Amino acid sequence: MITLTDSAASKVGELITAEGEEGLALRVAVRPGGCSGFSYEMYFDTDRAADDVTVDYAGIDVVVDPSSAQLLEGATLDYKDGLQDAGFSIDNPNAERTCGCGQSFS
Repeated sequence: MITLTDSAASKVGELITAEGEEGLALRVAVRPGGCSGFSYEMYFDTDRAADDVTVDYAGIDVVVDPSSAQLLEGATLDYKDGLQDAGFSIDNPNAERTCGCGQSFS
């Protein structure tokens, strides 16, 4: 299952608060596509399937479907705020190759 750094959890918390909707969780998924075979998908979601994996990080629910959870095992979601490399990034030890944009892997 993917873990969140403190900075990622803080930023996700800010974004969820700004949405102003009860029960929002961060859903992280892996989908076929992208220039390297798989791509990451992240969005806020209120729906939960019975087989979803849910973990709480500093009050933030992170939800992952079972097939994505296998590909995200040991991965870390980070957030950086600066002039270069700003935004969210996923460090995934399961990725054999990543593309130049960092949004897809194989």
